[in-house]
Amino acid sequence: MLKHPRVPTPRSVLAGVGVVTLAIAPLLALQSAQAHTARAPGPPSAIAAAERAVAISSSLGAAGAGSYYDPDNHKLVVNVTTEEAAGKARAAGAEARIVKHSLASLDAARATLKEHASIPGTSWAMDPRINKVVVTADRTVRGEDLERLKAVAGSLGDRAVIQLSPDTIEPLIAGGDAIWGDDARCSLGFNVTKGGQPYFLTAGHCTHAVPIWSATLQGPPFAMSEAGSFPGDDFGIARYTAADMAHPSEVNLYSGGAQHIARAADPIVGQKVRRSGSTTHVHDGEVTALNVTANYQEGTVEGLIQTSVCAESGDSGGPLFEGDTALGLTSGGRGSCAAGGVSLYQPVTEALAKTGSRLG
Repeated sequence: MLKHPRVPTPRSVLAGVGVVTLAIAPLLALQSAQAHTARAPGPPSAIAAAERAVAISSSLGAAGAGSYYDPDNHKLVVNVTTEEAAGKARAAGAEARIVKHSLASLDAARATLKEHASIPGTSWAMDPRINKVVVTADRTVRGEDLERLKAVAGSLGDRAVIQLSPDTIEPLIAGGDAIWGDDARCSLGFNVTKGGQPYFLTAGHCTHAVPIWSATLQGPPFAMSEAGSFPGDDFGIARYTAADMAHPSEVNLYSGGAQHIARAADPIVGQKVRRSGSTTHVHDGEVTALNVTANYQEGTVEGLIQTSVCAESGDSGGPLFEGDTALGLTSGGRGSCAAGGVSLYQPVTEALAKTGSRLG
């Protein structure tokens, strides 16, 4: 799990809160009637699968329908709508699955939802494992809003399915300890550098709420929020102002140890991940959807990572990671770590690119 940055002490700083190819000659008359396709080796990890999925997707065009990783069998599964595309996916080292709806068709469904049903308390994401857009409404969506949501989703036929949640979707910010502002606390995500100077990334709704950060409640300031994006995106960057504070590229594992963070990458559905935060510390789960839209009460955020990892108030901004790879910044979620929940993350690659920063 990503180590959540520890609150800086005299010695430490808040650290990121962070098959062989087949060339088969027919040996039997029966075999000669079968078609054999050369296959590339399968991906050795989820990170490699995510990278390969991007390359394969670009070669499939309109026949592509998303992808996901099967961690138990170490397989990249690519959804396609034609046999021709299935052959391309297999040749590239993936398991091909023919489905009904193309990625373009599901994206069109998402666009319809955005135009006609951007209701606070709702979220939607394309689930490649069921080849549908899953629309979730929390308990605040009632009456006419719920009827409108059902009508819009119904107009999409079998491309969409609605589920109701008893929990509220919200950014996970609260008063407490960790990195503090006057009225709120969040969790440090990843330490970065920008222009040779030390900074850290956290959630955008955190930097919007807090201009000056302290390591303890009402303690001396150690960082200043410099920029952020929320809603729309949910990332923020703050500059260290305390000269004597360390800022290692690592995540606090809340077990006396830390996870070094060496690189950033985009995840894939099915990937096993960990999260660290100041409220609930370290928890793990898997990525369940990408490019998720969350309609918070404060506004809409798009392009999020959805996971089965729980998170609670105050965990906002904390790191999502796998091993030494940074993946995201905690944005929001539903539920709790006691009863189980769903959490959403700003992709860290986008945050790094848009803030002009780098891990370190």
